Amino acid sequence: MKIKELRGLSTEALQVRLGELRLESGIERRKIASTGVASKKGAKIREVRRTIAQIQTLLRERGVAS
Repeated sequence: MKIKELRGLSTEALQVRLGELRLESGIERRKIASTGVASKKGAKIREVRRTIAQIQTLLRERGVAS
């Protein structure tokens, strides 16, 4: 997601999205670990990690612990 889209979400929605992304990140890592293939999945993980960091930053700016 774009940072502008994330800024438009409520704090509760950001926290829910953060949980979903953390789960997705774990699933993708397990897929790579089991298959050993990381070509296209590497880009997906990078995108998920970036979005997680953006959400955590927004939550910190709002004074909410993630």
